[in-house]
Amino acid sequence: MPDGHDLTVSAYVILQANGETRLWVHKHKKLGVWLQFGGHVEHTEQPWAAIAHELAEESGYEFRQLQVLQPPDFIKPLTDATLHPADVCINTHAFSDIGHFHTDISYAFVAEELPKHKPADSESSDLKAITRSELLALPSGSIPESTREIALYVFDHTLPNWKPVPTSDFFITS
Repeated sequence: MPDGHDLTVSAYVILQANGETRLWVHKHKKLGVWLQFGGHVEHTEQPWAAIAHELAEESGYEFRQLQVLQPPDFIKPLTDATLHPADVCINTHAFSDIGHFHTDISYAFVAEELPKHKPADSESSDLKAITRSELLALPSGSIPESTREIALYVFDHTLPNWKPVPTSDFFITS
């Protein structure tokens, strides 16, 4: 809707296998550009639940195959609230030229294996795991620049400085 704001979540999934470090991207069916995995947070779910189901649908990863990157000195579980993992970035961007906006919570994940499943039938099957150099070489317009910038931040700052934590350390509640 024009002038509307949606809450979305994104997953920057780094594949570390065979001595290589790569970022998963998929070609969005509607937009025709390379993006990280992610989608809308439904009114009936919390962001951590949204990223779990978006990853399964778009990548084929089971949540337990992934670890979420967290800062080394992160707050411990809270007594009377559900603790969410730290995000890499929260940003608001215009989704189209009609004045519609998405406020996106971006998380960084690491995987040491390929997804156990294929993406859902309704999702893009055009996926690839790219190196940092391949990310930089993607032509302008084939990837949103903010997506490229966040991915570079994940490669250069988050991955070397944050620690992988099992996704199960954070609870999914409705």
